[in-house]
Amino acid sequence: MPQSAVLFVIDGLRPDGLQRAETPHIDQLIARGAHTYAARTVMPSSTLPCHTSMFRGVAPERHGITTNTWVPQVRSVPSLIDIVHAAGCKTAAFYNWEQLRDLSDPGALDRSIYLNNCYDPDGDGELARVAADFLAQGCEGFTFVYLGYTDVAGHESGWMSAPYLAAIGRADQAIGRILAVLDEQTLLVVTSDHGGHAQTHGTEMDEDMTIPWIACGSGVPAGHALETPVSIIDNPPTIATALGAEPAKDWAGKVIGEVVGA
Repeated sequence: MPQSAVLFVIDGLRPDGLQRAETPHIDQLIARGAHTYAARTVMPSSTLPCHTSMFRGVAPERHGITTNTWVPQVRSVPSLIDIVHAAGCKTAAFYNWEQLRDLSDPGALDRSIYLNNCYDPDGDGELARVAADFLAQGCEGFTFVYLGYTDVAGHESGWMSAPYLAAIGRADQAIGRILAVLDEQTLLVVTSDHGGHAQTHGTEMDEDMTIPWIACGSGVPAGHALETPVSIIDNPPTIATALGAEPAKDWAGKVIGEVVGA
């Protein structure tokens, strides 16, 4: 069982965009691990509601975040970060969209780095350098790495446009920089919060709702196409279980047993 896990989220990444872009590092993770190009996000398919579901393991109807503005939960649901931190794991987050600051409760992060650069084409690379420097010192526990420029490129130039595909390639290079300092025992998950169409997202269209999900690391079968349907709310129980933490009772997602052997 891995003692460390890194969750990479590439904002606005469509599966067909991933398949068309130049992504040698993610391609290697797919070859070495398990994947699906048919994972599903939640409605509204917008960044903060989707991330809140990704970390708190319930749909927006339950956690109450339905726009990109955070509001306090009426009935609190623990975050993946809260649960693994309470289990004794070190926790860290690196992100370049400030609204993600409320994905966990105060005091649950041992390291939190925000860079105001998601609108810069080189911003994800700068964030990756900071994350890699940290992880090179030892990566036990859980680390969240968010890369935001792909979504910006989609809004500016259109999903599946040449600039959008180039932004996916930049995100892949950022991930590659971090992979270089990690060992093969670390559980790696690469996914997205939502897709997109034209120059927007947030609807129930398949282009907005379908996301990739890739896992690689100790115990994950190589070259495996996942048969289990994967939802964005499956991330917390799957990653927590991989780290030896008990999933929260309030989480509605399931453990992806094909990945962690649960």
